[in-house]
Amino acid sequence: MLRDAPTSTPTAQIVSPDPDERTRDRVLSAVLERGPVSAAELGDRLGFTPAAMRRHLDALSSDGLIEVKRVRSAATGAGRPARRYVLSRRGQSTMGNDYLDIAVAALAQLGEAAGPEAIEEFARTRFSGMEERYRPIVEAAGPDLADRAQALAGALTTDGFVGSTRTVGPPQGSGPRTAPAPTRPVMLSVQLCQGHCPIQGLASAFPAFCDQETAVFARLLGVDVRRLSTLARGGHVCTTHIPLGRTTAAPAAAVGPDAPGPAQADPDAVPRSIPATLSIHQQGRP
Repeated sequence: MLRDAPTSTPTAQIVSPDPDERTRDRVLSAVLERGPVSAAELGDRLGFTPAAMRRHLDALSSDGLIEVKRVRSAATGAGRPARRYVLSRRGQSTMGNDYLDIAVAALAQLGEAAGPEAIEEFARTRFSGMEERYRPIVEAAGPDLADRAQALAGALTTDGFVGSTRTVGPPQGSGPRTAPAPTRPVMLSVQLCQGHCPIQGLASAFPAFCDQETAVFARLLGVDVRRLSTLARGGHVCTTHIPLGRTTAAPAAAVGPDAPGPAQADPDAVPRSIPATLSIHQQGRP
């Protein structure tokens, strides 16, 4: 009697994820959790050599999942700002930021049910916690407004906003001088910049969040401030104009027989000053 040959049951083939892919998922998660974060900090946290860390970061950057922000701090001094990594919008989508969609939908329903005032109150409550945490940091910087703005930038960086400041001064005179030139008083100001916004998607849908953050800055610094640009509205960075309330002497136009008049001005000359009402990150942009 012949027996049927045993038939083999096909088994599902299990495909293991690429080790590099698993590692990059870990790196991406670490950037989400710790960003803005340096390559050295990521390497220490994940146990990677500097070369391996750079390889994974370069790959994630090439894929558009992370981006580099430049951060100036006391540790970097006056040199080149340090590189810090944060998730890009695409990276946030890859990580499955369902919370953002839920938050936007919930606030939209809140606005429909209770009106835009309810959204403003929600944003005000959210930023009141920031104001409470930042106030002792700003107060510890002393009375000088520029120092207070720098302290505020540091607190923002700690919370992932990549804060920095830059003093905007008067234009510098150019050309030969054959006689002492008169001076005129010019107001000084500081531009507070935020290179990253953890709630950018939410702020894009509801401008009340940007408005309330600006109001917090004004109360912390004790002066009226003005927003020049925001990431939520398509800006390269969020920039806030802070008047310092003091003046400096700006040199008048050059004098002398060789000084160019209005008709002789070089059309290719680049202005050496930055208008106080223009974000430093908008300089040179059309």
